[in-house]
Amino acid sequence: MLEKLKKIQYNAPVTLTFTFLAFTSLMLGIITKNKSTELLFSNYRTSLMDPLQYLRLFTYILGHANWAHFYGNFLVILMVGPMLEEKYSSKVLFELILVTALVTGLIHALFSSTMLLGASGIVYMFIILGSFTNAERGRIPLTLIVVFFIFVGKEVFSGVVSQDNISQLAHILGGICGALFGYKIKH
Repeated sequence: MLEKLKKIQYNAPVTLTFTFLAFTSLMLGIITKNKSTELLFSNYRTSLMDPLQYLRLFTYILGHANWAHFYGNFLVILMVGPMLEEKYSSKVLFELILVTALVTGLIHALFSSTMLLGASGIVYMFIILGSFTNAERGRIPLTLIVVFFIFVGKEVFSGVVSQDNISQLAHILGGICGALFGYKIKH
């Protein structure tokens, strides 16, 4: 049995560590009846004097409202993340996650009065960035255009016609970050 366990490879360290940290955050939220989620793993507008505000600009991507929210995000992250890590490197993917979290968190804190939590902006960044993986330098893949309009277009439409607790802004910003990163890396 120990021999078989030695064959298991931690093949995508950023993707797997991100998943395990978010899962730990979810379990902590369940144990604390979401007090830890609100305090540490949600982004919302507070005083600039609140030191946790700066931490939450990054940690909100670890917080999830419930198992379904976590599952929906990390199913995609676990499917696409290892491919992105292999293509762009763990270091680059980690940096892209942090930049996307910061950009989305800042814009959300500045322009929205609602609470933001979850990795869906990262999911959208992964999806759009993933459409660049087989692109040739100096070219824009048609799959990127189609994926961008399907995923980001749906969010723009949903943001206009629906009133739900989903941050279409985070999805759109994540998709834009993925497109900009993919274009910059390929050019």
